[in-house]
Amino acid sequence: MSESSGKRGLRAFVDWVENGADRDEEAVASGMAGHDKEAGAYSPSGRKMAWGQTAEKAAVRTAKRTMGRRLAEFTEEHALRVFGSVYRAVAQVICLAGMAVLLMMVSHLPAFGAADNPANNEVVGRYLENGLAETGAVNTVAGIILDYRAFDTFGESVVLFLSAASVIALMRRRPAGRPAGKTGGGKEGEQETDRDIILEQVARLLVPFILMFGVYVVLNGHLSPGGGFSGGTVMGAGLILYANAFGYQRIHRLFSFRTFTVMSSSALMVYALSKGYSFFMGANHLESGIPLGKPGDILSAGLILPLDICVGLVVAGTMYCFYSLFREGEV
Repeated sequence: MSESSGKRGLRAFVDWVENGADRDEEAVASGMAGHDKEAGAYSPSGRKMAWGQTAEKAAVRTAKRTMGRRLAEFTEEHALRVFGSVYRAVAQVICLAGMAVLLMMVSHLPAFGAADNPANNEVVGRYLENGLAETGAVNTVAGIILDYRAFDTFGESVVLFLSAASVIALMRRRPAGRPAGKTGGGKEGEQETDRDIILEQVARLLVPFILMFGVYVVLNGHLSPGGGFSGGTVMGAGLILYANAFGYQRIHRLFSFRTFTVMSSSALMVYALSKGYSFFMGANHLESGIPLGKPGDILSAGLILPLDICVGLVVAGTMYCFYSLFREGEV
């Protein structure tokens, strides 16, 4: 074997290591052709035979690659079908198991209206008999939702705040270069030309009374029907009326996105800290030091009044936030 033939064989081996077995046959064919050239095999029949072998090997490689690609596609498609079938079967089994568990739990509940039902003799009796003395709230409902079940109400307020935050993340968009307060739907030209004088005058008269009534419902929630949810809804309606009457440019001076975030987060933080302290002290049989006051006074019922204020702020802000986002894409 000559020196040049040895170099070509070495190059073929290096090329096989770097490029894989697919290049092996080409390298071998190239080496054989070079060897044949050095040996003097330049006859037309020799070249025709070499080219025929190379074409045959290329066709075999192409067929192998095609079969491999089709096998991979079939495997992937089959795996997706199998996964879809298994997923649907598992989902149905989980749903049926959940329904069975719920039905079993319901079947073991006491009969509705039965005399031995704890809800008819123990829970209700305790709330009605001891609610005023333990909570200081004349309104028994306020004492239940903001004292006995205060964490439930806190969870509801958090759900409202998180839902508003989710809607803000999805819908709040401000094009670059547009200042705060100038939103897609609230064009200044439209606000000036589409002013409704009657609506403005009516809103100028009604909005202060609506907001005052909402504040009254919040502050009076522990004394009479009302509270944070009802009063917050009234205040949110007042903000919506103000925005429709005077435009979003004007209300943004009073209630902006920053106002909503600071107000809602502060209210939830005050709620969590104050009621968390109360529950921690009560669970450890310690005096919380929070006076209940005289039942019937505005400053009574312990933490119920400040908790009502926190809930009212969250509800009012969330209500206006939803309306503003769905109409303007901005708060």
